[in-house]
Amino acid sequence: MKVSSEFSKYANHYDSYNFIQNKVANKLLSLVKGKPQYILDLGCGNGALANKIAWKYKKLIGVDFAPGMLEIHPKSKNIECIYGNFNDMTLFENLSMYSYDYILSSSALQWAEDIERVFSEIKKLHAPISLAIFTSKTFSSLYKTAGLEALLISKEQLDALQRRYFKANFEVVTYKMEFDSVRDMFRYIKRSGVSGSRNVLSYKEMKRVMKEYPHNYLEFEVAFISS
Repeated sequence: MKVSSEFSKYANHYDSYNFIQNKVANKLLSLVKGKPQYILDLGCGNGALANKIAWKYKKLIGVDFAPGMLEIHPKSKNIECIYGNFNDMTLFENLSMYSYDYILSSSALQWAEDIERVFSEIKKLHAPISLAIFTSKTFSSLYKTAGLEALLISKEQLDALQRRYFKANFEVVTYKMEFDSVRDMFRYIKRSGVSGSRNVLSYKEMKRVMKEYPHNYLEFEVAFISS
């Protein structure tokens, strides 16, 4: 298991709330081998990957469960957006009607209700993969301060699962994102989507954590699975 790290300063002006997701998307695409022509993007969101792909391709199918995201996803004759939830296995029945030479997913599959089942369905599509999945050390100091258990799967569990289904490289990258204040940090959490829109603290608890949080940064841990 390869582990590397990056550190970033997040200035006190908010020109983007998906800074980490963009770094993850860039890293993910750097792992893609060749110039695949028929691409599936699971959890495509507003098109972070589609906007960053530098080569010409014949078809990209983007899947997301948020209609608002699909509305602003890039559109072209080479891009097809499909409404679907990767927790619904009938989605994969529909996707199996297509042929792909690469499957991508960036910053999405950590929210799978049964990630092993999703891996099983991805394997049935018979295509190379590049997947980026946030893991349990994301927000580790925040959860410790709040007295909460991590929401996400650990890198060890994820590695064990992916080995059952893929012949892939497994790399873990840790990011630290520094803020000018704890209030800015919590604003980022709320608006960036990195928490999966899960409100796990009451207002009173949030105030306590903001007072007691010992750092000026957040930690992120991302596993990259690529074949």
